[in-house]
Amino acid sequence: MRGPHNIWRLVRTGATMERTGAMRVAMDALEAPKAFRLLARAVVWPVQWLGYRGDETVPPVPRALTALGPAYIKFGQILSTRPDVVGPELAGQLQMLQDKLPPFPREVAIRTIEAELGLPLAEAFSDVSEPVAAASIAQVHKAVRADTGQAVAVKVLRPGIERAFRRDIDAFYFAAWMIEKLSPASRRLRPTDVIAHFEGVVHGELDLRLESASASEFLANTAGDEGFRVPAIDWALSSRRVMTLEWAEGISASNIEEITAAGHDRALLGQRVLQMFLRHALRDGFFHADMHQGNLKIAPDGDIIALDFGIMGVLDEYTRRVYAEILYGFIKKDYKRVAEVHFEAGYVPANRDVDEFARALRAVGDPIFGMDASRISMARLLSYLFEVTERFGMETRTELILLQRTMVVVEGVARSLDPHINIWEVAKPVVEDYIRSNIGPRALTRDLWRTAQVLARFGPKLPQLAEAALIAQSRPAVPVVRPAPRWWGIAVFFAGALTTALGTTLALLLS
Repeated sequence: MRGPHNIWRLVRTGATMERTGAMRVAMDALEAPKAFRLLARAVVWPVQWLGYRGDETVPPVPRALTALGPAYIKFGQILSTRPDVVGPELAGQLQMLQDKLPPFPREVAIRTIEAELGLPLAEAFSDVSEPVAAASIAQVHKAVRADTGQAVAVKVLRPGIERAFRRDIDAFYFAAWMIEKLSPASRRLRPTDVIAHFEGVVHGELDLRLESASASEFLANTAGDEGFRVPAIDWALSSRRVMTLEWAEGISASNIEEITAAGHDRALLGQRVLQMFLRHALRDGFFHADMHQGNLKIAPDGDIIALDFGIMGVLDEYTRRVYAEILYGFIKKDYKRVAEVHFEAGYVPANRDVDEFARALRAVGDPIFGMDASRISMARLLSYLFEVTERFGMETRTELILLQRTMVVVEGVARSLDPHINIWEVAKPVVEDYIRSNIGPRALTRDLWRTAQVLARFGPKLPQLAEAALIAQSRPAVPVVRPAPRWWGIAVFFAGALTTALGTTLALLLS
């Protein structure tokens, strides 16, 4: 239920952050204003005893996020790729959330495998190792197929993970609802829609049959991409809670020392990660949307191996073209065109001034070019972008959430491999190639041909469709009788419950 009872969950979140020491560490890393630090700690300090203790052997922030649950762990995974935002020390600590979480017992995994596949373990695998990687939703075991002797990776969902995610998402929904009610200005960011989008993404991760299908499609799309690999799925030994795929040998992308010691070209790897992401997003409209270091391996021959296909992004043709034109405009420093694309796509309200918006975009883009990437503060850049979008009334585009989030993650991975990478120079050839193929006379001819094909299929029905439209238009309008609104009672109930809950919380804080 997404009711006010979720206040308790949110209170425990703040209490856990304070009790584990994560609140202070996070405030320091984000350079929060002193007044905000004092206010935040004054609110949660009296109730810190309500928070989870967590594993005291783990650093404060990952300790708190691990104790709070899988949805919070996902948030920490994103931050682990952004040392420019949270600092290198905290980013290093958060990397343990990618694939080094506490595993559940091997015996529990074996029972799940047998129940899901409907056969004894010995008939499926001749050997199943202890967990080799454990993440927020599932863990992986190395195994050997009983019939072929092939080494495979077996992914098994954590016990009770569906219920744990449901609890966290319900609390997020309630927090989004409260934010919208208490801060009307935040509604342009559509927090409830953002959580709904996140819920849909998580649902895909909790059914490994969907992940297997995504991996299979991704493999087909990228089969010709030099330097990039996707392991093949073993459908015969996969189900809703178990997924089997070929074993991939390599160094984790998070282990920079081993990558360097193995003699790999880190600058080349950084470029390849970023370019592959852009190529998949623009060319295919289907991209890996969780490309943090824990989901990437470097093969002995230098190929990048992608793992974990629970979160995949999908872009339609129109959105891809808009995204490409925006990137291309930044690369060419054509801020007027970037502004026009925003208006044409409806991202910015039509009553705003396009020239003023273009000048605001120039203030974002110009400082990037010609600079060493290590000198750019992404935290300040994101902060300024937020100010620009707020000033021009841009709303959150839920169809772009995964794309924007993944771009942030991929840039963080590329920068960890090559701290001096220039994202715009690396992106330029991929975006230019897409522009040549999909925007211009060639693309217009292709679009017209596709339109003609669609219309041809409807050719025999066009007279009937036209007649039906004319008849519908000639009919007199029938007044719609709407029933009396029923939401007043619901609103009164939740308002009373919310007031009671807030009063209880305030009493706890003052006691």
